[in-house]
Amino acid sequence: MAPEPDFAAHRTALLKSLAPDEAVLLLGSKHHIRNGDAEYRYRPHSDVFWLTGWEDPDVAVFLRPGDEAFTLFVQPKNKEREIWTGRRAGPDGARKQYGADAAFPISQLAKELPRLVQGVSKLHYAFALDPDTDALLMKSISTAARAARRNGLEVPETFHSPSRLLHELRLHKTESEVAVMREAARITGIAHRVAMADTQPGGFEYEIASLVDWTFKKNGGTGAGYESIVAGGANATILHYIRNRDELKDGDLLLIDAGCEYRYYTADVTRTFPVNGTFTEPQKRVYEWVLKSQLAAIELARTGHSFMEMHDAAIRVLTEGMVDLGLLSGDVDDLIKNDDFKKYYMHGTGHWLGLDVHDVGAYARDGGSRALQPGMVVTVEPGLYIAADDEDAPKELRGIGIRIEDDVLVTAGEPDVLTADIPKTVAEVEAACRA
Repeated sequence: MAPEPDFAAHRTALLKSLAPDEAVLLLGSKHHIRNGDAEYRYRPHSDVFWLTGWEDPDVAVFLRPGDEAFTLFVQPKNKEREIWTGRRAGPDGARKQYGADAAFPISQLAKELPRLVQGVSKLHYAFALDPDTDALLMKSISTAARAARRNGLEVPETFHSPSRLLHELRLHKTESEVAVMREAARITGIAHRVAMADTQPGGFEYEIASLVDWTFKKNGGTGAGYESIVAGGANATILHYIRNRDELKDGDLLLIDAGCEYRYYTADVTRTFPVNGTFTEPQKRVYEWVLKSQLAAIELARTGHSFMEMHDAAIRVLTEGMVDLGLLSGDVDDLIKNDDFKKYYMHGTGHWLGLDVHDVGAYARDGGSRALQPGMVVTVEPGLYIAADDEDAPKELRGIGIRIEDDVLVTAGEPDVLTADIPKTVAEVEAACRA
């Protein structure tokens, strides 16, 4: 079992990035109704969790340099409500279990905020997410201003989105975060191997989707980090296919894009394999080009290269493959320059990964693609998607959709593929299907 992320270290990093007259105010996610009076399973706001480890709703976080640096506003203890919705840590638990310097019931936010914002001239707060909290904040600042005039203290006059600081910090994973992500990757690998071994012609996509989710939870995950894609046959040419209803047919491929969420960090892995356990020759040809492109991109997932260089490497190999397969004709450089490759490869090669499946952090810096640095975790996921009704494509390739995706930790040396043990070569995949 992986250790918990070091939330105190995260707070320290954020506080070090603040000037003495700056502060951060964050609000947790709200509970959302699914239908009727049934709620979706609650998931904490990623920024709030990254800073605190707090998992419950109705929470606010106030951080500023100084003696009372970390203040939490949380649900109070309430025996009657806890019978219905579960145990609460309350303000005492927020201090003793979560390390808050001060903690109050969430109902006291309006009372305490005017005091907390005194001496703060720049506040990091996300407006327009909750109008009621926006109004509460501005009223608190107005109240604080009257007191500040008497004691000569500042009140917030400038506002910035918390993402400007927080998301840059979240982009660079700590050792404890990487350990959690390795566990998410390990569980994800178990699920993909189980799916390969269990898939047979005549089964259904939803059966495999259920098996994958069950395997995530059986091995300690909270479930899927995003809605799993289990796409048989031509469904794999739909990038975000999530209906997962159709029968799995002999001779088709099955694309599974699924990642386990573990302690709210998610893996993100795609494998494509034959329903009957054996690739046809046309399927194998397409698969080998996608794999070649992925390996070329992974090779560049290291310091000294940029995010876009990985994408460019994948595009070049895939475009060469499109010509070899008879999908396109002409000079590879021209086909890339004119975006002709986008007919069969229309998405990016990867994204940041962490607490969110499309994790936070800028992809560009100083007018260009961002340089990769140690601690960044990126997916590498090229694919080829040939529509079933594409009369320009060779007949034997129509309806084939293949994507291969791994999670890669950028280091000072070789790329560290967190999901390297999940079968990927043709031989490995076919062996896993026979297991």
